[in-house]
Amino acid sequence: MKALGRAAALVAAGATLAGCAGGPGSGGSAEKISDGKVVLAVLNDQSAIYADLSGKSSVTAVEMAVEDYKAKYGDKAVAKDIEVVSADHQNKPEVANSKAQELYDRRHADVVLDVPSSAAALAVAGIAKSKKKIFMDIGAATTELEGAQCNKYTFHYGYNTYMLAHGTGDTVTKDGSKNWYIVYPDYAFGQDMQKNFTAAVEGAGGKVVQSDPAPFPNDNFSTFLLKAPGLSPKPEVLGTMQAGGDLVNLVKQYNEYKLRDKGIGLAVGLMFITDIHSLGPDALAGTKFTDAWYWNASPENRAWADKFQAKANKRPSFPNAANYSAATQYLEAVQRAGTDGSDAVVKQLEGYKFEDAFAKNATIRAEDHLLLHDVSLAQVKPSSEVKEPWDYEKILSTIPADQAFQPAGAACKL
Repeated sequence: MKALGRAAALVAAGATLAGCAGGPGSGGSAEKISDGKVVLAVLNDQSAIYADLSGKSSVTAVEMAVEDYKAKYGDKAVAKDIEVVSADHQNKPEVANSKAQELYDRRHADVVLDVPSSAAALAVAGIAKSKKKIFMDIGAATTELEGAQCNKYTFHYGYNTYMLAHGTGDTVTKDGSKNWYIVYPDYAFGQDMQKNFTAAVEGAGGKVVQSDPAPFPNDNFSTFLLKAPGLSPKPEVLGTMQAGGDLVNLVKQYNEYKLRDKGIGLAVGLMFITDIHSLGPDALAGTKFTDAWYWNASPENRAWADKFQAKANKRPSFPNAANYSAATQYLEAVQRAGTDGSDAVVKQLEGYKFEDAFAKNATIRAEDHLLLHDVSLAQVKPSSEVKEPWDYEKILSTIPADQAFQPAGAACKL
């Protein structure tokens, strides 16, 4: 059984771990790896509104991380036999819960990756805690993962609602759009976004005239869009907190109702390059947003994106790149620990500083397991400025890691 295999592995590796915490593993004998194999599991939406922004293409990204790890270490790799498995959680917390249990128990996953939608991620975090197995969340944005619902085995990797709000909400308000109308999806992510965006807007001297929850998922936002011009005071900006397919639907309807012509601009809380690709850049031209990573922001990013495109036949979203990074850093932690034992790997991840294809100026904060890294304030280009397919973003500025994310709070008790 997996548990017995882990126990034996930890006993066998104990002396090595005591002598090389923080240093490279010394070899790679099967005794140090539970069941002789490391299993990386990608759990995400592969069939609904978030499938395009991550989905099966993030499985490809994780497979790339495995290939690069093996190429880097060769015969010195601690993890010689590595398997990548995946499952579709359909954006349903109850499905995510059952799939996570299946991945950990039946498919012997050592780490679960991705899990978009905050409600699903919080469910999986609970499973990871109870089973003492590692979970590295990329797809969800709720700050609860590093807040009141943090735990020793869960890492929040890539972005969160604080980062999004204090990048976009603060900037748009200071640029002159003082009065906001916020529409948010009525579940954990949207509620967290509404809270953080309100704080950012008010902190920058603005006002949230009204904020309304919308059903999730949703394909008809007409009630909210028709309501906006009649609010008092009239909002200067509609802040949409939707993501993926819901965002695409809302923006289409925003343009159909010509709200921009009525003096109501658009601010997007969370946007992925796949959203811009689906709508076309002119539908969002001029829109500012905070991006965790952009494929064409640097030669290094582009080089990795070229490798990804050769396999996935499209340019990567930031969740694709973040899944690659999380899988890479997990395997590097196994290498340093000399084992895939969860407690040993956690120790190697906590406080670790690094740079890779996704994360620049990066630290995995030991206090709450939040990944801190540089992020970007971006603006959507009009089609007249697009020079090649997927060339949709203009990077306005870099937000340093220590400014992009919230300080560690007292709510997290690891």
